Amino acid sequence: MAIDESRQFKPIRIALLTVSDTRGPDEDTSGDILAQRITDAGHVLAARTILKDDAGLIADQLRRWIADEGIDAVVSTGGTGLTGRDVTPEALDQVKTRDIPGFGELFRWVSYQSIGTSTVQSRACAVVADGTYIFALPGSNGAVRDGWDRILAEQLDSRNRPCNFVELMPRLREK
Repeated sequence: MAIDESRQFKPIRIALLTVSDTRGPDEDTSGDILAQRITDAGHVLAARTILKDDAGLIADQLRRWIADEGIDAVVSTGGTGLTGRDVTPEALDQVKTRDIPGFGELFRWVSYQSIGTSTVQSRACAVVADGTYIFALPGSNGAVRDGWDRILAEQLDSRNRPCNFVELMPRLREK
């Protein structure tokens, strides 16, 4: 990470969504990991919820957060696999303005270093939706660690050089 210490850190407001048919608040260890990393990094955990694997419910929640000026980004965990119940990418398709294909590509490269070829089963992805970033990570603890520690921690740090997602935020709604 190329952090320019001469630049000021700008905390952003991040909503956290866990997508699971089986996890509740007591079992949401991947959500707990992300919540801790978000706040440890100096960002604001603006909202947190758990939803079932239902693309309509997920998209509706995302729309509420996209419309909320108090939320700059959403990080989700779960629902990115290949089974019939894994519908997080389909929910993102319902709300997106544009894709961020490099996020999923980089996630799978990072994940390959941890789990080998099993990473091909991941549909981790990211989009911009009306000026709000949405990052969809797999639901395992290892995947959220890889996604946050090796990608999001840097890209959501306004001091990261040569560029980062935060500095683009004021321009995401340009036409």
